[in-house]
Amino acid sequence: MTASTTARNVFDADLPALTYDLSSTPAEVWPSLREARSLAPVAVGPLGPEVLSYDMARAILRDPRFAIPPGINLAAQGVTSGPLFDKVMSSLLCLEGAEHQRLRKLVSKAFTPRATERLHDTIVAVVDELIDQVVDAGRCDVVADIARPYPIPIICALLGAPREDWRLFSQWAEDVVRVFGFSVDVAARQDHVMRAWNALDDYVDAMVEERRTRLTDDLISELIRAEDDGDRLSGAELQMLAVSLLMAGTDTTRNQLAASVQALGERPDQWALLAERPDLAMRAVEETMRHSPVVCGTPRIVVDDVEFAGYLFPAGTFVFVNTFAANRDPAYYDDAESLDLRRERAPAILTFGGGVHYCLGANLARRELAEALRILAARLPNPRISGEAPWKPMLGMTGPTALELEFGA
Repeated sequence: MTASTTARNVFDADLPALTYDLSSTPAEVWPSLREARSLAPVAVGPLGPEVLSYDMARAILRDPRFAIPPGINLAAQGVTSGPLFDKVMSSLLCLEGAEHQRLRKLVSKAFTPRATERLHDTIVAVVDELIDQVVDAGRCDVVADIARPYPIPIICALLGAPREDWRLFSQWAEDVVRVFGFSVDVAARQDHVMRAWNALDDYVDAMVEERRTRLTDDLISELIRAEDDGDRLSGAELQMLAVSLLMAGTDTTRNQLAASVQALGERPDQWALLAERPDLAMRAVEETMRHSPVVCGTPRIVVDDVEFAGYLFPAGTFVFVNTFAANRDPAYYDDAESLDLRRERAPAILTFGGGVHYCLGANLARRELAEALRILAARLPNPRISGEAPWKPMLGMTGPTALELEFGA
């Protein structure tokens, strides 16, 4: 694309600078994000341009000229080749173009409302069982006691894995999801991660083989049934998609549940409102994910020189779409820094991404979080956060590392 001569190179446009440390938490970075956004919709951060306004962030998320950098988490740790790198690059999270569109079109047929609705009883049972273990004590660490063990049983039930194998899945997932974070030295643990990933692949292969002779109502069966004009998923694609779901739906749900509990627990009026009006549970999910997200943005690489909103983004530029800042844009949200479950007619949050990479499991994630928050508010009255609740850095997957909660009369 040939850029207009009036477009300003994003690096020479006298944009506000963000100088936060890469280990900074969202709360630590927020004041500088707010100030920078008041000056311009884009700022120059420690890794490159950061998009801060809601309208510009939403547009870039939908623009194919801004592509997801493949394997960025591994590359940041010096892993750019080998079996683990190849594995990650072949996952749905890293695919682009026609192949990505083809797989999403097929997979979307399995992510119907019915597919998530049938998990309702499992979700409720898992939440109640976790609360039963702490309710008599009058206190718990939300991260360790509730959020961390919560999502694996639900994903296993979705896939169709029997309860006796949930612990195996949890162990494999713990190892595999590390490759999508920045906090663990993956380069030194590649062999360990590959062993876990291969074991998970073998298990999924056995599930697929069994379902081909006896289809049920689980996700594996739905993926096998999925067809578009004669096109079906291969065995390798079924395996990859099942593992991609496990990876994508584990740490995000864990961290967001803890973050949402903290956001509500720090505002007793909002917690009490949710307990009184459980119909606001889905609103609580949207509002806490807007206000206190654990995915604060998404990286993009500029494919070719792009003129966008009066700026020229040179080809190869690393762009960070800061959805944390965009979701608090006062041009779109009244009293944007407040958390209010009564907020109405708010624009869609950007936390689940946008465009061709919009989160496939968004409906499942919303249902998991809504049911958990609804039950927690009903069963744990008068919550009080005790002590510090430290968070992981904003870049990568963030969220509380511990959240001590006291509750009761």
